[in-house]
Amino acid sequence: MAALFFVGFLALLVGGGMAILAMLLTRVFGGDGQIVWMVWLGGCGLSLALPLLALTFGLRSLRRIALPFTDIIAALDAAADGDLSVRVPERGRGEMDRLANSFNRMLGELERTDQQRRNLTADVAHELRTPLHIIQGNLEGILDGVYTADSEHIEATLEETRLLSRLVDDLRVLSLAEAGELPLHREDVDIADLLADVATSFSGQADAQGITLHSSAPQTPLSVHADADRLDQVLSNLVANALRHTPSGGEVVLSAVQNEDTVEIRVRDSGEGIPVEDLPFLFDRFWRGDRARTHGTGSGLGLAIAAQLIKAHGGEITVSSEVGRGSEFVVRLGIGGWGLGAGD
Repeated sequence: MAALFFVGFLALLVGGGMAILAMLLTRVFGGDGQIVWMVWLGGCGLSLALPLLALTFGLRSLRRIALPFTDIIAALDAAADGDLSVRVPERGRGEMDRLANSFNRMLGELERTDQQRRNLTADVAHELRTPLHIIQGNLEGILDGVYTADSEHIEATLEETRLLSRLVDDLRVLSLAEAGELPLHREDVDIADLLADVATSFSGQADAQGITLHSSAPQTPLSVHADADRLDQVLSNLVANALRHTPSGGEVVLSAVQNEDTVEIRVRDSGEGIPVEDLPFLFDRFWRGDRARTHGTGSGLGLAIAAQLIKAHGGEITVSSEVGRGSEFVVRLGIGGWGLGAGD
């Protein structure tokens, strides 16, 4: 009731004020009653239209701001209930659209991480199942008298326990590296010595397979400030993979070059190569495009660990390959303990 009274009073004031203004204008500039009537109507119309227009624009602006917040709140509720596939509609342009876009990217990353967690759980269960079944089968066979408790069966069972131990250790290293909590014992590492040590470690295996394995490094001294054992682990993984996929008569070459403030360590082989569709997934844990290619350390985590160890050093690892022509892995590290383009 009070609101209606106020509106009526306001309309009366506007109408009366416009009438007085119309008569004054008519007397000053001349005119008859028709002019007074037209001026009064025009003034009243403008007086009512302008507030309505302002109210309309205000409501539209409020709606433009309120709707995205409503969408975000609804998406937050859905995400809290476990639905990470929900997305916020991106309406128009401006800061609110940027907010919606950033929110959607955050949800996308959370969804991807959650899927990786689920995949990891399934993969770990799969990897543990086989050796556990073998251990269980061997022990039950010995207890039931099916197998004799000789060195052959005991050694086979012991080998499966070693596989489990490597898997657990690799998972620990990978988890620490991904979380940025893996301790690195940095020192000045001579690249030529590192390559020579790795080549020497695998020389016997290469000779037995009929593969030529050698290393080459620049004549000038070249070093990086890094964890020597972790770099050895990475290169050993890459060389082991290269030997595994290179036929007799082939070649595996370790080399290093300096590119401005970056050291590039390359492991190239003349083996079977990797299909181009498999390359984007090569460093994923337990990836099964080519199962043997990912079993650098015997646990299915070799290349995933290698990538994380290089990342922990502020570097990167890439691969190029052609089926039937071989593959080349490139490890890039900053000189002097610095990451690529940023302080380590």
